[in-house]
Amino acid sequence: MEFPTRAFGRLACAILASASALPASAQTWPEVAAILRDNCVACHTGDYAPLGLSLDSHAGLVAGSWNGPVIAPGDPGGSELLRRLRGQSEPRMPLDGPPFLEDDQIALIADWVAAGAPHDETTENAAPAPATPPVDDGRTTFSDIAPILKQRCIVCHSDNSRYDAPPEGLRLTGLPEVLAGGDRIVVIPGNPEGSELWRRITGVAHPRMPFDGPPWLPDDQIARIRAWIAEGAMDDAGTPAPIPAGGQVRFRGVMTGAAEIDGAAFAITGDTRIDDRPPPGAAAELRGRIAPDGTIVATRLRAR
Repeated sequence: MEFPTRAFGRLACAILASASALPASAQTWPEVAAILRDNCVACHTGDYAPLGLSLDSHAGLVAGSWNGPVIAPGDPGGSELLRRLRGQSEPRMPLDGPPFLEDDQIALIADWVAAGAPHDETTENAAPAPATPPVDDGRTTFSDIAPILKQRCIVCHSDNSRYDAPPEGLRLTGLPEVLAGGDRIVVIPGNPEGSELWRRITGVAHPRMPFDGPPWLPDDQIARIRAWIAEGAMDDAGTPAPIPAGGQVRFRGVMTGAAEIDGAAFAITGDTRIDDRPPPGAAAELRGRIAPDGTIVATRLRAR
């Protein structure tokens, strides 16, 4: 028996119509929120969220940034968030990648956007389960300062820098990169005054950082970074960082003692080259190397 062509056409249309009525995805906002929380919210939250884009809530994501919406419900291809996650727009996100999001994570977000970016208010507004508070033994570890660096520093100091390369070769995307420094060492464990990172965020050294400030880092964040350095620049296990023996430093500032610049003590030896020795209160430039015990040994000192 021959199947009537007209009937077949009606049946096919009915099947297609039913398929198009199905939701594009079974993904939910809480699943998307978990990915954003783990990979994006360290930067995109609070008063200093880049471009005003807050990703810590559905409302913040939908509101978009100062430049406009970042998602187009129903249109993943037209959503800037997806373009950034895929590297189709620069800089690719997360800014401290690689690693970037896994393909399945990006697909989950794309499916959620395709489904209209639904929001389950009941789930989001539900009280979270009580969490076990972290053990606070009073020590400051890298995890205490990493969110500050991610939110305020890596927009420049990462491989995804807004510039062609991280300024002075300095990357602040993780503990190994911070300790390695760039053209020079920026953290001397146990010596905040001798650490260029602390000097820059306080304005002791110029230009003050972050470069797009003011606003600068608030006092409590500066104090947290100072404490981390003073306590030995510990990793998350509480292990102090090794002294970067042989590393180079260069300071420009004001002599605050016969062998002290901006409060950072240094040692003068018979090998130190001194040009027009600057007295206390005078502007000076110091170049030095770091001894195995953390002492800054001056290689050159001159008035400026």
